[in-house]
Amino acid sequence: MENNKLLQIMDLCVTYKTQEGLVHAVNNLNLEISDKETLGFVGETGAGKTTTAMAIMRLIPCPPGKIEKGKIFFEGEDLLKISDRKMRKIQGKDISMIFQDPMTSLNPVMRISEQIMEMILLHKKINKKEAYAEACKLLELVGIKKERADDYPHQFSGGMKQRVVIAISLACSPKLIIADEPTTALDVTIQAQVLSLMKDLKDEFGTSMILITHDLGVVAEICDKVAIMYAGSVVEYASKEKLYLNPSHPYTKGLFNSIPKLDTDEEFLEEIDGLPPEPTDVISGCAFNPRCPYCMERCEKEKPGITYLDKEHYVCCFLYENK
Repeated sequence: MENNKLLQIMDLCVTYKTQEGLVHAVNNLNLEISDKETLGFVGETGAGKTTTAMAIMRLIPCPPGKIEKGKIFFEGEDLLKISDRKMRKIQGKDISMIFQDPMTSLNPVMRISEQIMEMILLHKKINKKEAYAEACKLLELVGIKKERADDYPHQFSGGMKQRVVIAISLACSPKLIIADEPTTALDVTIQAQVLSLMKDLKDEFGTSMILITHDLGVVAEICDKVAIMYAGSVVEYASKEKLYLNPSHPYTKGLFNSIPKLDTDEEFLEEIDGLPPEPTDVISGCAFNPRCPYCMERCEKEKPGITYLDKEHYVCCFLYENK
């Protein structure tokens, strides 16, 4: 593993056993993130983004899920090889996760202060009084008055609940935060406030972040690097500037073409033909080939490897193999 990489995922494969058959949720995924960097993780529903996040946290339910192979290096150590006890020390302290729905992330019968204190007391050697004071500070940091510390989750709005979840994720100053579509359940105005808060706190704490989303506008706002995921694999990875100025994979191009543009008068938006493959489908060639306008014969039989367009921009597509 490279020394400057905080997290590096290599050839990760995750499957789930279901009544319909074996689901290949993540297929030979490669990904990396550096210190104090924000990575946007983009893809359609079912692409494998959340499964990847759960694999990093070692929270894949087994059964039915199983990490078939791969390596997940965090600060030079393979998370898939360490003991459960050591992993529990990392969860919440060094790597924390903000889940999709703040409504279900909080315990409805515990006071807000108790839920923040629970994380603090788990990883810090301090007493309850000190933990309570820290919990109040964290609430004020995310824009909630400390007087609300002893309220219950049902007394908070959706936006405030998400702020509480962010406070819990920051409780132990983690080195990496995984935010799984943190604004999905919120209205547009509150979304903007929460994203702005996350960006400010990330900079203040010097934390790296993986932001899982399907919104390219959100990525443009706060991310440094972008990974485009399709059918369980990263098909394109680049800096935000390079990806937005030079989208290369046919799927990435399709995503950008489907976004309304303010500077042109378009009657219809371009769409990507067809649908993503079913989770149980066994695909022999490129997963995108049935929908790809540039599909060649070899695309139906072979899986494309990684082709580097430059040092920090790669794409998995035969179109670029000999360029």
